[in-house]
Amino acid sequence: MESALLLIEQIIREHGTYLEKLETMERVTNDAEALYSLKQSQEEFVPGRLDQKAILEKLKELVGLVSEGLEAHFEREETALVTAFKKAGDAKLIAAFNTLLLEHKDLRDRFALTRERLRHLAGGEMSRHIWEASAHDMRAHINHTRKLLAAHAGVEEELLGDLRRLLSGGR
Repeated sequence: MESALLLIEQIIREHGTYLEKLETMERVTNDAEALYSLKQSQEEFVPGRLDQKAILEKLKELVGLVSEGLEAHFEREETALVTAFKKAGDAKLIAAFNTLLLEHKDLRDRFALTRERLRHLAGGEMSRHIWEASAHDMRAHINHTRKLLAAHAGVEEELLGDLRRLLSGGR
């Protein structure tokens, strides 16, 4: 019971960390799009180029770190936490938690799509207009992923609070 309570506290702390990292990803995406547009404008007036490649590399690194961390986080929820819910939860609580576990696939798929889109943006094979549209789509995709993850974490924290009360002997 004590290990389940400690796991609940750890997962709640991780939610805040991942949401902060997703906000950083969103800011970096905005920077990449702005930098590319600025590059296009500056090429008309000033020799030389601004390179959005470094920003895209930073974003790829952030996506990798967040994705890797979330995978470990999801793994804990899908193994040890499931056991705690099955032992202490009622049918309604278990069903609600199982529904949240289904969202993990959607979130994993969204991160895979993010990595794919980043490869295309960094590939250098798109025209300016397609690159700008793709960068805008990437920003919207990351923003929506952040919102989905925040909603997921919020509902999950409510369920974890209910589980914590049950494990602590309260009803």
